Amino acid sequence: MNQDIRLFVSTSERLATLALDRMGAAFDEDGYAIATMEIDERNDVWEASIYLAAEEEETIRTRLGEIFTDALAGLAIEREQLPDVDWIAKSLEGLAPVRAGRFVVHGSHDRDKVQTGEIAIEIDAGMAFGTGHHGTTAGCLELIEEVLRARPVTNVLDLGTGSGVLAIAAYKLARVPVLATDIDPVATRVATENVRINGIAGGITLRTATGFHAPAFREQGPFDLIIANILARPLMRLAPDVARHLAPGGAIILSGILAEQRWKVLAAYNGQRFRHVRTIWRNGWVTMHLTR
Repeated sequence: MNQDIRLFVSTSERLATLALDRMGAAFDEDGYAIATMEIDERNDVWEASIYLAAEEEETIRTRLGEIFTDALAGLAIEREQLPDVDWIAKSLEGLAPVRAGRFVVHGSHDRDKVQTGEIAIEIDAGMAFGTGHHGTTAGCLELIEEVLRARPVTNVLDLGTGSGVLAIAAYKLARVPVLATDIDPVATRVATENVRINGIAGGITLRTATGFHAPAFREQGPFDLIIANILARPLMRLAPDVARHLAPGGAIILSGILAEQRWKVLAAYNGQRFRHVRTIWRNGWVTMHLTR
């Protein structure tokens, strides 16, 4: 689906979450990317957005008006034209391979740099997040290897898969079913292509899903390992859902967390009876391994 523009509302975190829930319920089966983003933490300013093709704007505005009632009534629906340039790909061109544990994440131009015994994952810079160069991705790769080598795992969930790098890593190491989901259909398409490039013909299921209410979670869960490399606040809100979809004795790997946010995230998961095992620190970001 083309995504030429973004329609969004600016409001508080509470109302942005409400707007996200309503948009998810209204547009879940239509394949639109829907997201919330914190703009100003001190002043509690958030945006709730839906991405769409420009020719659909009138129809989507009408549908938003129908669901933005009660507490959401009166919110101004704003518009942003999305740029044509893929700035992420442009900024990441030519990056060297990244090694994390036995994993090496490389571009197609660096296939000859993979060493004997390494688990190669080929990811070219593209529209979806996750080339291994960010501290959160590298931290997740390290913990994926530790967890999968230390305990039996029969199925994995990669929540917010981005480029698919973590799902590919988990499958290549454990050879167990992996469900990889993202709220952005562009990310899902990119991850699907990356799975193909890495020679995986089956074993990884990719779905666009805006929340745990999507059928795929019920069909493939509960999960022995849940990996969620997103952001601290969504992770905190998702704690009850993560606990509900985790198999007894399962493990979770959480990232996308700034160092100063780790205590808040831990508190949210301690409230769901999770136990902290280990934290990896990289460039101001943390990746955490918890069990339940």
